[in-house]
Amino acid sequence: MTTVAIIDYGMGNLRSVAKAIEHVAPGHQVWVTSNPAVVAAADRVVFPGQGAMPDCMRELELRGLRLAVLEAAASRPFLGICIGQQMLFDHSEEGDVPGLGVFAGEVVRFRDEQMIGPDGSRLKVPHMGWNEVRHGGDHPLWEGISDGERFYFVHSYYVAPADPAVIAAETDYGLRFTSAVARANIFAVQFHPEKSAQAGLRLLSNFIHWAP
Repeated sequence: MTTVAIIDYGMGNLRSVAKAIEHVAPGHQVWVTSNPAVVAAADRVVFPGQGAMPDCMRELELRGLRLAVLEAAASRPFLGICIGQQMLFDHSEEGDVPGLGVFAGEVVRFRDEQMIGPDGSRLKVPHMGWNEVRHGGDHPLWEGISDGERFYFVHSYYVAPADPAVIAAETDYGLRFTSAVARANIFAVQFHPEKSAQAGLRLLSNFIHWAP
């Protein structure tokens, strides 16, 4: 039986994430936890998040979860979602705060001057709603998901990896930005698979069965 720990540091959309994973992983144990020992014991780890990066980093530290996240990201199938993706990078413009440094690169805000749609209309920030994700199908977590499938986004910042080799998907919104990254046992996305209907459930199911 697979055990999945969803890390609770007070900032994630935990109920929706847990329900979605329970739906695709019947018979498996899904733990929503703020206990580092429980995270350490899990077979797979999900790191969700929403809100502001400075608040998320502060709460992660206050709850003693930083080392548990880093250890999980170094050793087991690991899925970052939204802010949980951004926190894996070196630094964020939001609040000028350091991240966890798992990936080299910056978290940057959509620039107003770039927020022009293909028809010349102004695009709003935050980027909110459904948008296409271009992935090329090169990773096991994209199995059964069409290139260009639509996922649900809510964000004003996005990751800019220093190493293009970690980019696992891109999305267009005023500019082409990185919407998923992957390396070894880590997969992280800017969108919300738990809010993305069948495509999101398929990605979560792929994660449950992924053997990196």
